[in-house]
Amino acid sequence: KGMATPKKATITLDAMKMLDPHQLKPDSIETERIMTVLDETIAKLELSSLIPHIIDSLDRFADTLGPEITNSLIEHQKLSNEMEHLLASSEERDTMRSEEQWGCLCLLEQRLKCSVRNVLRLLLANPSLCQALKYEAWARESSAEVFIKAFGDFRNFMLERLLTSPVEKEEKIQFMEDTSLQIKKNTEAITALQAELVAAIRAREEEIHKKDDVIKDLKTSMQDLTKDCKTGIQQIKQEGEQQQKEELQASQARCARLQQNIQQLGAQLSALTLEHRASELALRKRKCRVEMEIVNWIQKYDTDMGEKQAEYEEVHAAYAKEKAQLSLLTEKHAVLLQEYSQIEEERRIRQKKEEQALKELTTRTLAAIRIQAFWRGYLVRSLFKSKRKKKKKKGEGKKAKKAKK
Repeated sequence: KGMATPKKATITLDAMKMLDPHQLKPDSIETERIMTVLDETIAKLELSSLIPHIIDSLDRFADTLGPEITNSLIEHQKLSNEMEHLLASSEERDTMRSEEQWGCLCLLEQRLKCSVRNVLRLLLANPSLCQALKYEAWARESSAEVFIKAFGDFRNFMLERLLTSPVEKEEKIQFMEDTSLQIKKNTEAITALQAELVAAIRAREEEIHKKDDVIKDLKTSMQDLTKDCKTGIQQIKQEGEQQQKEELQASQARCARLQQNIQQLGAQLSALTLEHRASELALRKRKCRVEMEIVNWIQKYDTDMGEKQAEYEEVHAAYAKEKAQLSLLTEKHAVLLQEYSQIEEERRIRQKKEEQALKELTTRTLAAIRIQAFWRGYLVRSLFKSKRKKKKKKGEGKKAKKAKK
């Protein structure tokens, strides 16, 4: 519980600096470049995670975004909807067309990636807009927030790894191992002391009444223990001296081997450093050429996009003109359709009346035919009835004449 010594304080301070990555600062151009790339990646992740929210609120951001970014976002939304539709349809269809669907899905994925890169390029070209979008971080999804946080942790981890030399890394590992071992030993010692304390308390409570006898036994055992300790100490000293000599010889031999390995590794390090510097120079030249090509391609892309924009405006003007003509023709078509509906209704009514009149005429004709047939039958029956009566009268006259004879 006393004051800490200066040596212990220095060791503790060095250990805290070793374990705290925020105390480290970049000390080389390569490290700063890597950190710059990671920071730019985090900024792009933050912007890309806000793209769905911006698309849902285009009316609110229309004045701030401008027509070019708005058109890019609308095109990105179309590609996203097409991707969702294709994924949904691929789950419902059979597996016979899986290869064709996979090809369409890969092509659409490439187009969607290009659309995201284009939107990010346009957003990053407007720093004031990026600053304004930072206040919309509350709309970011929880999964995106977790991913961005994990990427930030990865950035801090990379910074710590880049700024930690191999010697410091080994010292840190050794310090952690020593700390863990010391904690383990302290825990075991505390557990053993607690067990001894409990046992001592119980033994003291049980042996209060036998104190005098125990003191006598202890005196006797102490005398015997003193003799045994003297013998054991002498033997341990002899064994310790012998072991110390053996370990000293082994340590000297191991130090010689390690010194030789250090010299060999130093020579290898120098050769690798020269080789890597030459390769780095070649890579830097190649990077400069690639950057120039990228600038040329971007200028060509801007020129092509300007031409496409002019062509789009011409097509859009023609489309507006044709749309106006279409609206005029649609109005005329609606008027003609209404007139045609009225004519069709009148024609249907007239046809219905004609069919009804024809039906009545047919009914009357059938009735007249039946009446005429009935009347003709009646006349024929009346004629045959009168003929039968005449025949009967003639027959009765003949019978009377025969009877008279």
